[in-house]
Amino acid sequence: MHITAKVDYAVRTLIELAAAGPSPSKAEFLAHAQTIPHKFLEAVLADLRRGGLVNSRRGPDGGYWLARPASDISIADVIRTVEGPLASVRGERPEDVEYGGPAAKLQDVWIAVRVNLRAVLENVSVADIAEQRLPDFLTALTADPGAWERRPRAAAPADEDAQFG
Repeated sequence: MHITAKVDYAVRTLIELAAAGPSPSKAEFLAHAQTIPHKFLEAVLADLRRGGLVNSRRGPDGGYWLARPASDISIADVIRTVEGPLASVRGERPEDVEYGGPAAKLQDVWIAVRVNLRAVLENVSVADIAEQRLPDFLTALTADPGAWERRPRAAAPADEDAQFG
């Protein structure tokens, strides 16, 4: 799974708002607190506002605040708001793709990937992270030393000229 800068910034912004409490926070404060480029943050905040995750008010007493309790905002909600579905295959939902022949079961793999993404992302809230109390299942997953190991990328094919030259 590729987590875009937009998703990362959106999640971090919501965590910062959760930690700030109910009073509005200025975009400048949020950008500085999380080291997010201000212009990029403005676009992210607009997406979060359109998606119903934050409210905003202009003026000297204005700023941004969570539209609902942080415990009711999952990481999956944030991803769907700023990027769309959690899992897609060539821009389609996994249940809408079809394969024939030996690849027929590939759709099941994509569905299983989505199920596992949901299992984590729908069950971790912005509040969980802001309050630094991750769910037990997540702590168990990250306690596995294998979770922290990097896997090598598949080897790139050797240069054809060098191989056959």
